[in-house]
Amino acid sequence: MTTTKKKTSKTTQPIGAILPPNPFVYEVLELASKQRSSAKKVEVLKTYEHISLKSIFIWNFDETVISELPEGDVPYGDAEDQSVYSGSLSENLAREARGGESATGQDLDGRGKTSLRREYRNLYHFVKGGNGGLNHIRREMMFINLLRGLHPKEAEVLILTKDKRLSTKYKITKDIVSQAYPDIQWGNRS
Repeated sequence: MTTTKKKTSKTTQPIGAILPPNPFVYEVLELASKQRSSAKKVEVLKTYEHISLKSIFIWNFDETVISELPEGDVPYGDAEDQSVYSGSLSENLAREARGGESATGQDLDGRGKTSLRREYRNLYHFVKGGNGGLNHIRREMMFINLLRGLHPKEAEVLILTKDKRLSTKYKITKDIVSQAYPDIQWGNRS
């Protein structure tokens, strides 16, 4: 008597059924980054297309978009916060994003927090040519307040974007973005 093994094929969910409606930007970036082929990455980006994603990609990949924020870590604004929690806001947001202790008072599931999907309209304040009427201190405080209101992983995406370092965490390139969103016109922004 011979026994035969029944082949089981792995059924994969369609890309559009993986994330909830109106996903966070970081969720789309993580899903796209996990895909093995460029074609699948493009498919994910097309499936979850939103102007907030495009705004992040333009700021990150377009060389003519110049950040008006200082490069590097984002320091806490309150001396009291710095004495209680060690590290910069960037480091603490990264720790929260990894599931560690909440050093900014944010809940990790994102309840009560905003998202880049909602806040992308305010990103113009932080780039050259966006809102020239702001002084540097006001601009930096607005940025810190925006980060504190965002889900920790969304804040991490924004910090990486301001320094044009999104590709250091997510395996997404300008070429992949250009394929997914051919309507993006690169250059001549500042």
